[in-house]
Amino acid sequence: MNYIWENILKKNRKKDSLRTCLKLNYLFQDLSNRELDLVANIIHKRTFHTGEPVFHQGEIGVGMYIILRGSVDIYLHDNQRMDQQEKIFVTRLEAGDFFGELALIEDNSIRTATAISQNESVLIGFFRPDLLEIVNRSPSCGSKIILRLSEVLGRRLIETTDRVSELGKELKELQAFTNEESLGNKTPFTT
Repeated sequence: MNYIWENILKKNRKKDSLRTCLKLNYLFQDLSNRELDLVANIIHKRTFHTGEPVFHQGEIGVGMYIILRGSVDIYLHDNQRMDQQEKIFVTRLEAGDFFGELALIEDNSIRTATAISQNESVLIGFFRPDLLEIVNRSPSCGSKIILRLSEVLGRRLIETTDRVSELGKELKELQAFTNEESLGNKTPFTT
């Protein structure tokens, strides 16, 4: 008899941990409990094994992922070679982090990086058709998610613009330094 109660309680704890993860995620923070239940019933959970790709750079993306447990490494590949051996580590994402959200709003979105499960990881998949279903079933819920998604994309665009600006300044400094070095190595012309 205890076994039956244990299963019921474990099932409720799993549902609660999923709802808690969603509630803590920036995209879903404004949702009511009823709206969270709607999302929880639509999303997809999947376990990825150590070293298993979630997606590859250049593939068409259909949605985003939230890390429920585990961690995911993000890599960039040289666009010219796309050689699996030539990858650049970008970052490691942990439980609670999310990635791939651009695919929620962009038709035929192309993945700009590769995501690989660093260890046994449980990911929540939230895909574009899921978002469209939520918008159709509960426009209020859908608009809350889309507003938060817009904020995230806007913030990431600002961060990217700032980083590109920093890199541009570093490049100019490097070019100036290189020019000074090459001028310093030349022997002056004397008459």
